[in-house]
Amino acid sequence: MDILVWDGIPSSTIKFPSSYLVICHTYTKTTSFSGFGHNVKDIKAKMKFNKMVSSSRRKNRKRHFNAPSHVRRKIMSSALSKDLRQKYNVRSVPIRKDDEVQVVRGHYKGQQVGKVVQVYRKKFVIYIERIQREKANGASVHVGIDPSKVVIVKLKIDKDRKRILERKARSRQVADKGKHTEETIMETS
Repeated sequence: MDILVWDGIPSSTIKFPSSYLVICHTYTKTTSFSGFGHNVKDIKAKMKFNKMVSSSRRKNRKRHFNAPSHVRRKIMSSALSKDLRQKYNVRSVPIRKDDEVQVVRGHYKGQQVGKVVQVYRKKFVIYIERIQREKANGASVHVGIDPSKVVIVKLKIDKDRKRILERKARSRQVADKGKHTEETIMETS
């Protein structure tokens, strides 16, 4: 991959192996080159950790919107409330019908807690008990809410969900195992 660096006039060519690097450009407009030139201010090179995974916006959007149902389940996760987070030591879980949630972002935020009526994976939305609007013909319909804009305040627990929560809590403990906290540092010094 060849990048021509401009500083008023063409100055040098920098070569980067395209499979290893992601190039970030910061452009500033200039009138030095017939009024339409661009100066490359910074070229920041970042390592790409796995060259088999695409960084392309187009490909990532395609994979997101064409995702199968089992992948959409993971995408449609919601954060847990502070007390549930302390109780289960888990930050977020995929949302499901009969969870009780509170909307924290958007037009419907701050309203009372409502039960999830339906998880509509095809549209990436959830329908909540009391969040409805009236159609032109007078019929009331549920309004789709993005799961990332809600906080789960009460979980519908069954044996499978309990197993998932225990597994996620275990993996968090393993991840935190070697980390030092302020208390442990103060004890040792």
